[in-house]
Amino acid sequence: MSEIRNLNPECIWRNFDALTQVPRPSGHLEKVQQFLLDFAARVGVEGFKDAAGNIVMRKPASAGMENKKGVILQAHMDMVPQKSNESTHNFETDPIETYVDGEWVRAKGTTLGADNGIGVAAIMAVMEDKTLVHGPVEGLITADEETGMFGANDLPCDELQGDILLNLDSETWGKFVIGSAGGIDITATLAYKEVETDKEDAAVKVLLKGLKGGHSGLEINDGRGNANKLMARFVHEAIAEYGARLATWHGGTMRNAIPFECEVVLTLPKENVEALKENVEEWRKLFNHEFRTIEENIQFFTEDVETPTFDTPEEIQDNLLDAIYGCHNGVLRMIPVFPSVVETSSNLAIIDIEGGHAYFKLLARSANESMKEYIATTLESTFSMAGMKVEMSGSYGGWDPNTDSEILHLMEQHYRELFGEEAIEQVDHAGLECSVILGKYPHLDVVSFGPTMRSPHTTSERCLIKTIAPFWELVKKTLAEVPAK
Repeated sequence: MSEIRNLNPECIWRNFDALTQVPRPSGHLEKVQQFLLDFAARVGVEGFKDAAGNIVMRKPASAGMENKKGVILQAHMDMVPQKSNESTHNFETDPIETYVDGEWVRAKGTTLGADNGIGVAAIMAVMEDKTLVHGPVEGLITADEETGMFGANDLPCDELQGDILLNLDSETWGKFVIGSAGGIDITATLAYKEVETDKEDAAVKVLLKGLKGGHSGLEINDGRGNANKLMARFVHEAIAEYGARLATWHGGTMRNAIPFECEVVLTLPKENVEALKENVEEWRKLFNHEFRTIEENIQFFTEDVETPTFDTPEEIQDNLLDAIYGCHNGVLRMIPVFPSVVETSSNLAIIDIEGGHAYFKLLARSANESMKEYIATTLESTFSMAGMKVEMSGSYGGWDPNTDSEILHLMEQHYRELFGEEAIEQVDHAGLECSVILGKYPHLDVVSFGPTMRSPHTTSERCLIKTIAPFWELVKKTLAEVPAK
């Protein structure tokens, strides 16, 4: 039995532990969808899968609470599948191995999936508990949030019955999120004809590892290294100083995660190999110096590999490198009226160059629609100048703050009564499904909150144990004292 099942409150940790046993990476949700449907049937509540792959559960009001406003508890079922270099974990078949590390719950060599598994576990706890006092409650557990909010985007407009939406996907306890950024996916592609490698050349694989990576919304302003951008600096010098040619490039794995590793294969004259390797060591020292106090141990090293048959044509190679150099990455500007919050940013998340095809994948975010259009067009222009085809998809709007929200003020009062301190209102740069759902159900009164988690979308993801119990207390009190219709 997992040790996390012994933590308090038992109902949350037991359900989260059960969820960790079910594979649920984005795009592979059949097992977790069936798991949730089976759960609903077992605890005696209505449950169904809608046309978008979301799971909806409904629980009728407690006796005497029928006149209360309906509450929709919302979380997403999928998790980001990241693992360490040493891990042999298969996210489509293997359970997540959790463990307690002091104040935190972590996973062994992988993402934990507390984002947003803790929210799902809380919905399950509400649905199974026959002692709770509440009005009508719905659980909306959305599909494929991490890869484009597909479940929320395709949510039927006539499905939900509630009046209040409580999103359980925020990651700092004591903060109520009342607004969030919109986003857009940008994909740049190029097909090219490879050229034969010089038969006298050698080949070297250059690897960059050990960066923290992180959530491209929550942690984009921490100054962390982007593996693709750092690698571009070295490759530029390798081409100019050592006659190198680019054969392959692979960096990053998820559009909404800051890339923490990258590897390229370069071909070059044999007599320049040792000098290039010495230069790699100099760049390793430089990167660690530049990112001191932010990154802890950047690894930059080489491996000898068999010389590939083909290289990227020189003109294409140079154009692609110019595009990597030129594309904006990181924070563009802060919100003028909330100067501590990022307004607009972009993340050069994934680069794959091999076999006559180049793929760049980015996620741009902004709390301002006109600035979202601006950053997207900036990126489109950069890649177009390199001859790449640019496509934009998955666009969603921001969530405008409503400081007059009835449920917000009620929950702030509850927080004060329960914990003797004031909660903080916050606008997040991370994209939340609230904005998409509000687009379909504009009457909803919305707040997002949750326990404390750190480093989501990385193998350092962790959940602060002591914040789960107060989170659960606030959920229960809010349901018990929801306003009348």
